[in-house]
Amino acid sequence: MTGKLKEKVAIITGASSGIGEATAIALAAEGAKVVLAARRGELLEALAQRIEASGGKALSVVTDITDETQVNNLVNKANAEFGRIDIVVNNAGIALLGTIETGNPADWRRSFDINVLGLLYVTHAALPILKQQQSGHIVNISSVAGRTARAGVGVYNATKWGVNALSEALRQEVYKDNIRVTIIEPGLVDTGIDDHITDPVSKQRIQERRKSITPLQSEDVAAAIVYAVTQPPRVNVNEILIRPIGQEN
Repeated sequence: MTGKLKEKVAIITGASSGIGEATAIALAAEGAKVVLAARRGELLEALAQRIEASGGKALSVVTDITDETQVNNLVNKANAEFGRIDIVVNNAGIALLGTIETGNPADWRRSFDINVLGLLYVTHAALPILKQQQSGHIVNISSVAGRTARAGVGVYNATKWGVNALSEALRQEVYKDNIRVTIIEPGLVDTGIDDHITDPVSKQRIQERRKSITPLQSEDVAAAIVYAVTQPPRVNVNEILIRPIGQEN
């Protein structure tokens, strides 16, 4: 522990597994007090206990980010418990793949509800606190899919292109308040994100693609987040694109 984030408070959505879990552990290791948000309360509590057993400070708040009331509760609890919010990692996301012709409109709505609207709800709730402090850092987890488009990935592409656009607009809106904005764009990562894919053909294809290379680990993405949020206050790392060495596009 180097303590680069000592006394800082970080909210991490989607913290119950994968990139969110790894990010919470990495930020806590740098001294941050972490607020863990996800729907799976048992996993959040287990993670909070692990962090505290290692000398960190963690608060778990069961949250469905598609529900504005729950999001407001998350932000209010974080601020009430720790007195400030310094970092918001909008990590919660879902990748429901499938062609536009055969796609399920319910999956489309779920994708935008989580990947775009959920991110907006969390950001909207946190901004008044960050502006009052005249400091803060919002980290939005996008994807290589936010820079390219692939057949069978169109809706996921659309949500992540949306994350990139929103992030750049937000940066222009809040930089005068000393609020930094970063997008992290991972390529293929070894997480359970494929588990939610309902289209069997798309699920098989992405799993085969993932097996064809050595994917990133969640800790690799967490390290990129730590890099961005531990830069001097004058530095705003706007974008980090990180692919596994074997991924062509």
